[in-house]
This record gives sequence, structure tokens and C-alpha cells, in this order.
Amino acid sequence: MAGRLHSFTAVIRNFTRNVSTSKVSGSEIRHVSQASAPLILDEKFDNARNVVAAREAWVETLDANTSEVGMIALHPDVFAVCPRMDIIHENVVWQRKYKMVSKAHTKTKPEVRGGGRKPWPQKGTGRARHSSIRSPLWVGGGVTHGPRAFTTQFYMLPIVTRIHGLTSTLSVKFAQDDLKIVESLQMASDEPGYIEKLCENRQWGPSVLFVDDTDLMPRNITIATDTIQHMNLMPVYGLNVYSMLKHSTLVLTVDAVRRLEERILYHLNRPDLHKENATPFNKQN
Repeated sequence: MAGRLHSFTAVIRNFTRNVSTSKVSGSEIRHVSQASAPLILDEKFDNARNVVAAREAWVETLDANTSEVGMIALHPDVFAVCPRMDIIHENVVWQRKYKMVSKAHTKTKPEVRGGGRKPWPQKGTGRARHSSIRSPLWVGGGVTHGPRAFTTQFYMLPIVTRIHGLTSTLSVKFAQDDLKIVESLQMASDEPGYIEKLCENRQWGPSVLFVDDTDLMPRNITIATDTIQHMNLMPVYGLNVYSMLKHSTLVLTVDAVRRLEERILYHLNRPDLHKENATPFNKQN
């Protein structure tokens, strides 16, 4: 009995020294004894910069009878980035402020009516010296450093913040399934009820933004959406963060997607990006 136990212990000792392999989820993992190095699973990427796989989306049409006609690959640096909520908020605040003009206005001393005569002599009365009753020290006088009418709140946001705001918003729209790709904006009818019924059947949300690569939109969709308040058309060069967040669904054409990827990738990889971002903006009065 002792001999059998000794031989069994020797077999177990020899088995633990050997290295065995097993397949777990398609990859080989080495089981090494505790005396060996820690387990490291290496993954090799073709491009070290693009560690995220390309995204794929269905290509649809605006035809009520057919929906999906193919698939399109989307660049991960544009449609699959980690969204930065702070950058999206900065873009929204910037867009809401650059079109705001303050109309608050206060009058200075020369603009207040009256006060041309000196209230009392300079000396001899025992009172403080005053040159006008419309001085800022008097009630009803002018205001010093008060708000002036038509003051703009415009400021220029850095180009890096604007680019990352676009990529973050596009990635959020794609992740939430609120980004749709269509072959073109050609429709079979110019009736408003046609496009409303189409959006309702495909569950595109209460408000839709259609984006094409040019500002010359097809005739049917232009007439159909002309009287619909919650559907808008926009060229790709005017696409912005605020408009994408304002609408529930973003519909891009294939040409708009390619043009958008081309321009965003150009700005992300341009060599003079740091110089453009550091250039101060001088507001012209």
C-alpha cells in the first residue's frame, strides 16, 4: 500500500511540472506551475492607433417598401470614441452664447438729461464740491461701468474642443441607435404624410435631422419637410453638436458620412493642430 501511494505521488509531481494547454474561448492558455512567470495574454493589433474595431451600420432607403439595402463600415475614430460629456457641454454653451446679444443699457453722465449747471459755488457754502447733479454720486445721475446695449457674448472655442465635441456626439448617437444611414434623400412622394408615416414606422423619434453632403437637397424631401416643424434638412458642413442633440434621430446619407469622416480625420491628424489651437482669437468690434 505504501509503494502504491509513493508511485501515485510521483506521478502527480511529474504531472504538475509539465505544461499543459487548453482552449478557452478560442485562445490557447498555458497552465504553468506556481513557480513560473505570471500569466500574460498578448493581443496584436494591426494599427496601434486604432485599437477599436470599425463599427458597422445598416444602409437604409427612404422607400416605404424596402428598408435595409446593405451595410457600411464606420471609422472608429469618428463614431466609436469615448464620449466626453464635459466637451459636449462646452460646445452647447458656446453655441448658445455666440448668438446672444445683450440689450441691457444704462446711461452715463453725458447721456442723462439735465445737469448742465453747477448746483452751487465751488467754495464758501461749506458743502462738498459738485459740478453736476447728474454725477454718478447723485440719485438720478449717470451710471459708471454699467451694461451697454448690443454687447455680444461671442467667443471662439478651440478647434480641438469643437472636433472632439462632434466625435463625442456622433459616438453617443450611434451607441444609442439614434444615428441612421440612408443611401440618399430621394423619396417617391412629396407629401408630408409620407415622410411622417415613414419615420413613425421605423421609430425614428419625434424629431429628425436629415444631413446630406450638399446644400442642394432633393425636391420631394424639401417640399415634404417644409411644413413640418420637427424635421429639418442640413448640409454636412453645417452639422454641429447643438443641432444633433436637439433632434432625437440623426439621418446621414452615405456621401455625408464619407465627407464627415474625411474632414474630421484631417483635423485630428493635421500637423499644425497645436498651432491652430493655441492661436488667440481677436474679436473685431
